[in-house]
Amino acid sequence: MFDIILEIFSFPFLVRAIIVGGLVSICAALLGVSLVLKRYSMIGNGLSNVGFGSLALATALNMAPLMVSIPIVIVAAFLLLRLSETSKIKGDAAVALISTGALAIGIIIISQTTGMNTDVCNYLFGSILAMSMADVYLSIILSIVVLILFILFYHKLFAITFDETFAKTAGINTGLYNMIIALLTALTIVLGMRLMGVMLISSLIIFPALSSMRVLKKFKSVTVCSAIISVICFFVGIVVSYVYDTPTGASVVLVNIIVFALFWLIAIFSNSALLNKLRK
Repeated sequence: MFDIILEIFSFPFLVRAIIVGGLVSICAALLGVSLVLKRYSMIGNGLSNVGFGSLALATALNMAPLMVSIPIVIVAAFLLLRLSETSKIKGDAAVALISTGALAIGIIIISQTTGMNTDVCNYLFGSILAMSMADVYLSIILSIVVLILFILFYHKLFAITFDETFAKTAGINTGLYNMIIALLTALTIVLGMRLMGVMLISSLIIFPALSSMRVLKKFKSVTVCSAIISVICFFVGIVVSYVYDTPTGASVVLVNIIVFALFWLIAIFSNSALLNKLRK
């Protein structure tokens, strides 16, 4: 196993993928806890579909994909937030409305321009070979920005996650901090699309948070545990992908599913042991 890991680190494109993937995994896991608790976890899926539409547009215009995707996905995140807060279209319905519309627009643009070529498929399903050095530098910078903003506003994000009404009465600008969550989520989704693909990026948001919530109850411990799980699952997924020649994104998701099942079993056995102790 050690030889395999050394071999993996001998390939520059794999090192780039591990660096960017590790940072994106941490960002996604940190945000995932708040999004899952706020019952807004499917925003990742919605924004990734918007990302696909923006990538199709960038391909058609022969422009840099990330430069086009970042502003479009950020605007879509704010629009989703606005729809959920001020209209009768709430939560999952707002996500479905925007995501299916963006996906349809992307498919139409592609069908009228380049067709389903290799670049488009890489974005749909992920490809570690798609990471250029420019993408790596931009991803590192934006990931650090996401992490810094999350740490700076941790207490405020914690407050609006658990009780937004109380936070508002306590004088916290809930609208502003919801926008910060939307912004950070949009950046994380765009950064992860290269590696995980549009179809699978939301798994980095959902699975680590759900796994840690099986056995932990405090927000801080769940957040830290989610970040650790996410990074480990991503690295193991890279190793599995390398050894068995499987798609990277799908391998990472499979490892996350296995970890989630293990944590679920731990929770079941822990609850059973606690009940037996109480009965005695």
